[in-house]
Amino acid sequence: MTAESASLGSDADDPWRGCNPLDPAFRDDPYPGLRRLREVDPVNLTPIGFWRLTRYADVMRLLYDVPAGTRTTDGVLPGVDESLSGQRQFMLQQDPPAHTRLRRLVSRAFTPRAIAAIRASIQRIVYQCLDQVAPRGEMDVIADLALPVPSTVICEMLGVPVADRDRFTLWTAQATFGLAAGVLPPEMLAQAAAAGMALAAYFQELIAARRTRLGDDLLSALIRAEEEGDRLSPSELISQAIGLLIAGFETTIGLIGNGVRALVEHPGELAKLRARPEVITSAVEECLRYDGPIILTARVLHADAEFGGKTIPRDAKVWGMLAAANRDPAVFRAPDTFDIERQPNEHVAFGGGAHFCLGAHLARLEGQIAIGSLVARFDDLALLSPTVEWGPSLFRVPGRLPLRFRAR
Repeated sequence: MTAESASLGSDADDPWRGCNPLDPAFRDDPYPGLRRLREVDPVNLTPIGFWRLTRYADVMRLLYDVPAGTRTTDGVLPGVDESLSGQRQFMLQQDPPAHTRLRRLVSRAFTPRAIAAIRASIQRIVYQCLDQVAPRGEMDVIADLALPVPSTVICEMLGVPVADRDRFTLWTAQATFGLAAGVLPPEMLAQAAAAGMALAAYFQELIAARRTRLGDDLLSALIRAEEEGDRLSPSELISQAIGLLIAGFETTIGLIGNGVRALVEHPGELAKLRARPEVITSAVEECLRYDGPIILTARVLHADAEFGGKTIPRDAKVWGMLAAANRDPAVFRAPDTFDIERQPNEHVAFGGGAHFCLGAHLARLEGQIAIGSLVARFDDLALLSPTVEWGPSLFRVPGRLPLRFRAR
C-alpha cells in the first residue's frame, strides 16, 4: 500500500475526509486534504449538514448559475437568531433586493477609478512602514506592513481615526467568527458576539460625533443616506460601518502576509519579481490563487441543484471550497506550483456572483504596492521561523511573520 492510498483510507474513516476546518493541521496546510477530497469525493456532505464543492466548475456554477444566496428561501440566516442581535444587516449577509440597495450605497467608493485615485496615498503609507523598519534589518511582516497598510487605508476612506486602530484591531479579527455561526463552538461565537458589540458601541459614539461635522468620507456618506429617509436605517448604518471596516483590511492582511511568505519560500519567483518589477500585477494574482486568505464561501440553495450526479435540495447550505477550486488541475496547469507569471489565472479568491468581493480592486492595489515595494527595497529576505503563527481570525491570516532582510 502506498502512502497516498493509506492516507485516502484514513480519510474515508474520517467523516470530514481530512478537511475539518476546525483542525489546526488543516489550517496550517489545507491543500493536500482538499486535493484528495476533490479527487475522491468532490461533492460531499459534511457531518454538520453542509455540502462541499471542490471542483472549479462546480464552484463557478454555485457562484454564478444556480439559484442561491446567503439566506434560506424564507429569509432566514442559517445558524443565527437575529432576534438577539441587530448586527446581521451587513450587505454580505443579505440577498437581493436588500443586498442590491446596500451595496449600491457604497460601491462608488470602490470602483477602479476611485481606487486608482488613492494609489499615491497607499504608496505613502507603505513607504512610511518600510522606512520605520529599514534600520533594524528585521521586521514582523504582519505588524509592520500587512496590518498597518490596509487598516490605515480603510480608516482614511471611512473617516475612522487611525489613532483608534489599536482599539479595534482585535475586535475585527474576533468578529469574523460570527460569519461561521452554526459551525463553531459556543465559546468562539460568544467571543465574536462580544467583539461585535464592542465595535457597535465604538461606531455609535463615532457616528454621533460625525453627524455634527460631516465630511467627504464614506461614513459621512452613509450618514447622509440614513438622514435622507428609508434608504438606510440607523441599525443598517452601524452594520455597514462595522462590515466595511472588517472587510477593508482583515483579509488583505492575509493576502500580503501569505504572499510574502510564498515569495520567500520560492526564491526563483522572488528573483524573477525583483528583476522584473512590472510582473507584480500577475504575482499578486498568483498569491491570491496559490494561498489566498479565504478557504471557502457559503451559499444557501434557493432551488434543488445537481452537482456531480448528486441532487442537493433547496435550502441546503453549501460551501464553495475556493482554495480547492483554485488548485483544480482541470483549470490550472501544475496547480501546486507557484508561478508569478501564470496566464491565464482566472482564480476565484474573491468569490463571485452578486457577492463578488466589493473591495477586490482595493485589495489588489494594496497587495501590489506593499509586496512590490518590500521586494524592491530589501534584499536577502529570510523567514525567521519555518512555521506560521496564525492570527485570531476566521480567515487564513498570519498573526506574526518575522522576516530578516538587508536594506538597499
